[in-house]
Parts: sequence; C-alpha cells; structure tokens
Amino acid sequence: METLYLLVPMSLGLVALIAVALWWALRAGQYDDLERPGQAILLDNDGPGVVRQGEG
Repeated sequence: METLYLLVPMSLGLVALIAVALWWALRAGQYDDLERPGQAILLDNDGPGVVRQGEG
C-alpha cells in the first residue's frame, strides 16, 4: 500500500509531462505536413552526379 503513495504521483507526473510534450509538438507545427518529406525523397528529379577524373 505504501508503494501506491509513491507510484500514483509519479505516474500522474509522467502523464502530465507527456501531455506537455505533445502540446508543445502540436503548437510548434511538428505534425503539420507528414506527407511532403517522404514524397520529396521519392520525387527527387536530380540527374546523376558528374564524376570527375580522379574521383570514384
């Protein structure tokens, strides 16, 4: 029973910390655009790199 007096406040503190981190991430725009970074890799239309003599 005594451990509950320690574990319950610790778990509530952890939940509050996670809620603050989620609130910060939402306010900072971390979840605004989840599609574009993945598509930018796939749709990269740079040509092959030029290999100079003496390299590669």
